[in-house]
Amino acid sequence: MQFQILGPIRVLDGRHEHVLNPRKVQALLAALLIKSEQVVSTDQIMMEIWYENPPRRAIASLHVYVSQLRKFLAGTGEDGSRVLTRAPGYQLSLGADTVDVHEFRTLLERGRTLLQAGRPAEADHELDAARVLWRGPALGEVAGDGPLLQGFTAWAQEAWLECLELHIRTQLALGRHRSVIGKLHQLISEYPLQESFYLQLMLALYRTDRQGDALRVYHQARNVLNTELSVEPCRALRDLHRTIIMGAEVVDERTAALAS
Repeated sequence: MQFQILGPIRVLDGRHEHVLNPRKVQALLAALLIKSEQVVSTDQIMMEIWYENPPRRAIASLHVYVSQLRKFLAGTGEDGSRVLTRAPGYQLSLGADTVDVHEFRTLLERGRTLLQAGRPAEADHELDAARVLWRGPALGEVAGDGPLLQGFTAWAQEAWLECLELHIRTQLALGRHRSVIGKLHQLISEYPLQESFYLQLMLALYRTDRQGDALRVYHQARNVLNTELSVEPCRALRDLHRTIIMGAEVVDERTAALAS
């Protein structure tokens, strides 16, 4: 059985997909999965479900949601008793089950380590496997105002951006400059304030003999950052802009550091 939270919450039993519909029960499951094998207090769960506006009979309602979650897990072939009552709240015991975010984190760490060790082909294999797991945004529409779910979705988004950046780095390290240009244009359209993607696109364009296009990307980044945030590009972007103007010899000496 696999619990998936890197996107809309669902449970896979190897053959079938099971979706938990009530939003508040989804929030309960999300909180227990994020803190799997740990006790999540009743107060924290209520904060995730209702934030600062719990109903008058919140405790009674929470008991109903726990019962509904146990019935849902039993209906998937899972053991509903894995939702344990543990003072001061509840705990989800995974047993042999898995959660996609745990595998994603492991693959991301392996990819990062392999790339730092100068093994980009192996790193790319791990990062490709991590990218397959992402169905984002994490938790789908369940993430609300509660600090646990909000903190998790913020972390997951940053981890996803790192995964994308590392993937492009592996491609650049493998000499696949032309193949990443289209991907980077798309990423910039999706994440216009992510300066690392402008940097990588400038490198890819320059290495495919498109110096003018690389410089135009810098000015695009500068215009976006000035307009949206009233700031100048980061030092890495400014340095790369200068080195491209200065010529290929200087760029070749610095590109590896700038792309890291």
